[in-house]
Amino acid sequence: MTPQELAHTHAAAFTQSRPWTEPEFTDLLANRFTHVIGNEDSFALFQVIADEAELLTIATHPNHQRQGLALRCMRDWHAKARSLGATRAFLDVAADNQPAITLYQRCGYTACGLRKGYYLREKAEKADAVVMACDLS
Repeated sequence: MTPQELAHTHAAAFTQSRPWTEPEFTDLLANRFTHVIGNEDSFALFQVIADEAELLTIATHPNHQRQGLALRCMRDWHAKARSLGATRAFLDVAADNQPAITLYQRCGYTACGLRKGYYLREKAEKADAVVMACDLS
């Protein structure tokens, strides 16, 4: 996927917070620890450093939601992270994003921290981030 495709899907999926831009995706993909799986319908961007993996973002275009694509992306990025040596995975999710929290719990994640006011929202109050972790071994 190109940075332009990633930015397009991200912008369509992230309507409550600022979507990431093409230059931001370009910079992230230039990092040797950053990986992406999926396609223009749904993708996951993550980093693996030593034995830890972090989901940086996951997005499914609204035209393709509720088709199991995000679950497939979760499983695929976990498999890739394991193949790169990761034994534990982390992510942040907005505390008010119950569909995402449910997806992550389905994938074995549990809450392990809270970041107050982490997500900036246009025309709304900041949202807390729930930090979640999952064993990949």
